[in-house]
Amino acid sequence: MQTSDYQRLDRAHHLHPFTDFKALGEEGSRIIERGEGVYIIDSDGNRILDGMAGLWCVNLGYGREELVEAAAAQMRQLPYYNNFFKTTHPPAVKLAETLCRLAPPHINRVFFTGSGSEANDTVLRMVRRYWALKGQPDKQWVIGRENAYHGSTVAGLSLGGMAPMHEQGGPLVPKIAHVRQPWWFWAKGVPRARIPRPSDASVPRPWRRRSSSSARRRSRPSSPSRCRAPAAPSFPRRATGRRSRRCSRSTTSCWWRTR
Repeated sequence: MQTSDYQRLDRAHHLHPFTDFKALGEEGSRIIERGEGVYIIDSDGNRILDGMAGLWCVNLGYGREELVEAAAAQMRQLPYYNNFFKTTHPPAVKLAETLCRLAPPHINRVFFTGSGSEANDTVLRMVRRYWALKGQPDKQWVIGRENAYHGSTVAGLSLGGMAPMHEQGGPLVPKIAHVRQPWWFWAKGVPRARIPRPSDASVPRPWRRRSSSSARRRSRPSSPSRCRAPAAPSFPRRATGRRSRRCSRSTTSCWWRTR
């Protein structure tokens, strides 16, 4: 098949994420046929440095024969089985142990998912269930950053702070607030030292009202995000983390990390 044939079929049947379909129909898709090392090759023979690493996930490069052989061997032995109903399988057990051995000491269990969006949906449900079991069912508020990206599912886009995505998502998951991102260009010329730091003053008032005496139970929140994805990272000043943690400790909230 020629490039034009792939483009015609793609235009007729394939829905792309985050896409202007009018422009896609007029310009046509780039058809990626294969990968070699850090390069991808399209259907016209163009060799392109894959700076995005697939979608930030091809961390070992393309064409690694040892990965092909391992995948083929597993497909022959057991291509899939679920982890529900008190079952597991050797690859899941071994990978979980390896990840915990390499991770910091406080990380001792692993829950596998198929994507970052799915992972954030799952952990939001987990953390709220955790606090309910700990006798704090009202500890449900989550603080994210404006313009942060945490996935494209309903929970993922609710945790993220991208306004265009919020407009597309319908009713968002409740009890999620956002503070200003650590990015000084939005201030349009204001010196960096004069830009306000994130604090409880940058959190919407409905969330701040939760800081009643019954809600001031001390617990260690997770750290605020050090960078955001999927675009260029933004790095907050050191004092930002201290102020944000003080804000979280005074209320029933937790910070959301970028993945």
